[in-house]
Amino acid sequence: MAEGFKRVLALGAATVALAGGAVLSSVGVASAAPVHHPAPAHHVSHSRCHEAKGYWTRTWHPAYRDHHGRRHAGYWTRTWHKPRLVCVR
Repeated sequence: MAEGFKRVLALGAATVALAGGAVLSSVGVASAAPVHHPAPAHHVSHSRCHEAKGYWTRTWHPAYRDHHGRRHAGYWTRTWHKPRLVCVR
């Protein structure tokens, strides 16, 4: 029983030492960070890419004759163009 108590005590001490070291190392890193660092959202508006909206166009299908020789009149259809990502080099 004394062996188990010693083992638990040793593991607890090791955990405290590791946690203390992690806290001290993070403080050192934080103090080394530059003072004037721009926020990550600062450059969002300066992106080279933007999403072009989808849009409808009218498409004319000319008259034609099928394989039976019957004539079919021309007609208009609406065609949807999907939104896409446009990047300016």
